[in-house]
Amino acid sequence: MAVPKRKTSRSNTRHRRARWKATPPPLVPLTLDGTRVLVPRHLVRAYRRGLLRPEE
Repeated sequence: MAVPKRKTSRSNTRHRRARWKATPPPLVPLTLDGTRVLVPRHLVRAYRRGLLRPEE
């Protein structure tokens, strides 16, 4: 049977949210068309295939 959730205080909610901070993705150097660019690690394959282009 479903049980309603308890109300959390504003202080607890904000404290909980403050712990989950986003971190910038690690950048790796990649050479495309003779220029060295820093791209996120999870997008390296897309840059190599030509699906993404570095911003100029």
